[in-house]
Amino acid sequence: MGWWGNMAVEEDERLGRDQAAHVVRRTLRMMRAYRWGMLRALGLIIVWTACQVAGPVILGIVIDDGLSYHHSMSVVATGSIIYLAAAALMGIFERAQIISVNRIGESFLRDLRIRVFRHILGLSMSFFDTEQTGRLVSRMTQDIDALEMLVQQGLLIFVSSVLTFAAVVVIMVTLSPLLFLVTLALLPWIVRSSITFRRKSNVAYLSVRDRISQTLSTLQESISGVRIIQAFGREDQMVQTFRGHNRAQYEANVEAVKLSARYFPILEFAGSFGTAAVAGVGGLMVHAKWIEVGTVITFITLLSYMINPVQQVSQLFNLFQSSGAALLKLYGVLDTRPAVAERQGAVDLPARADIELHDVSFAYRPGETPTVLAGVNLKIPFGERIALVGPTGAGKSTVAKLMARFYDPVDGSVTYGGTDLRNVTFSSLRRRIAVVPQEGFLFHGTVLDNVRLGRDGATDEEVREALLTIGSLERFEAFPDGLHTEVRERGSRLSAGERQLVSLARAALSNPDVLILDEATSSLDPGTEHEVEAAMNALMSGRTVIVIAHRLSTAERADRVGVVDAGRLLELGTHDELMAQGGRYAALYASWAGGTAAVA
Repeated sequence: MGWWGNMAVEEDERLGRDQAAHVVRRTLRMMRAYRWGMLRALGLIIVWTACQVAGPVILGIVIDDGLSYHHSMSVVATGSIIYLAAAALMGIFERAQIISVNRIGESFLRDLRIRVFRHILGLSMSFFDTEQTGRLVSRMTQDIDALEMLVQQGLLIFVSSVLTFAAVVVIMVTLSPLLFLVTLALLPWIVRSSITFRRKSNVAYLSVRDRISQTLSTLQESISGVRIIQAFGREDQMVQTFRGHNRAQYEANVEAVKLSARYFPILEFAGSFGTAAVAGVGGLMVHAKWIEVGTVITFITLLSYMINPVQQVSQLFNLFQSSGAALLKLYGVLDTRPAVAERQGAVDLPARADIELHDVSFAYRPGETPTVLAGVNLKIPFGERIALVGPTGAGKSTVAKLMARFYDPVDGSVTYGGTDLRNVTFSSLRRRIAVVPQEGFLFHGTVLDNVRLGRDGATDEEVREALLTIGSLERFEAFPDGLHTEVRERGSRLSAGERQLVSLARAALSNPDVLILDEATSSLDPGTEHEVEAAMNALMSGRTVIVIAHRLSTAERADRVGVVDAGRLLELGTHDELMAQGGRYAALYASWAGGTAAVA
């Protein structure tokens, strides 16, 4: 049995009839782009099948016309040459069909990966709020892996098996309809045995997978918690737990092997019984001069060509199930529409304009109560620095996200220069408004690569100018490899402050009109914080700045301060004005100042 017979199908991998029909129709539509390659591959498989089944037919002709009656050595010689030629062609076309089918399948998966990846990156923030990252990674790994097995061997085996079975049936019926009926009597037995094995093996291999998962989970947990295990002297206890799971895995594997040990002897016996039946009935027919000896030999040889395809196709059922389920999940991702989308006829944002929130209300989930924001009105003239303050969960970060159009308001509107953000192009929106998050996220690559994310096509010199603008060029050029220093995954080679400086340099490179800062210094140590604040001050010059302020020293330096609490803008004014009012801001500032003094 091939590897495709060892695949168990989880409950969520089982497709209903309507789901299967949907997957097939949609996949066929997507495969239209490869139709010429598919026709070429089909032609190669047909020729290979013809060469394969030609061998037994040639053998029968040689026996009947070259040995049994005529004893013609010329027939034997010609038959042998044709037989060898067919065998050689079969090898050539087998190689060609494998390459052709795999090239089509891998091209389909390559394009599908790109299509899913591009679609995921284009989805709205609301999608990522509810969708688990692990599930998305699973779509691109486990589900694609299931399809890999299908395109590498499954499709080729299925098509070649169907064609081989059809060719064998046609040849047998042509040579002797009566002898074909004898071989046909074997099929119900073989089909029923294969279906029974497939059903029972699915259960058995599910059990194996479950036991393997338990064993690996115990191993991973024990290695991760080895300090605790050793600290409390629980090595023997964990070994006993592992021994139990290991024993269960052993027993599950033995049961799966026993199942195969019961099935394959039945299949072997079916083949032997069929050979005996054909030889016996065929011998009687030869004696009665109804057929010739070569025909019986051809039937016996073709018998395995008829049994093997039936068994192989039945074993492919689990693979088709898991592959269909994988495609259904991937199509589900592709069918997810972004909640925030660019409208038809969208316009570009004007330069250096005011931002205004008009009676804005928002909820992260439709119908959610209480809403995150309710009736917020705010106008920010171009060039102003405004700080939004308030307790955790008050809604200040949500205000900033709406200004960047990561989300659309449920009610009201956010405008830039009088244009509703829902009516503008994404390209102009991202060009005009830039966001620097609380923690600088870096991608695998160099410092140069990560800064260049701020503007597509930026030259090395423009990247250097961006770093110079925030006063950090000298720091990064002092690295052993300068700006070509590899930052490693998530920027692990750099400090938190250096990662934030790279984020600020990105913003400087994009040169936006509006800069949204989610308190970019809140997670830094005091030493690094001073350098980052200096870079931020350089970056703020000449543009509108919205700061989500966790430290009220930032709010103190802003032109205006907005106090957000319970989803509402409660106070708005300068630091001095709000302190003089003695309201919510004054209380927050006094609490913050007292906490800072206590730490000092």
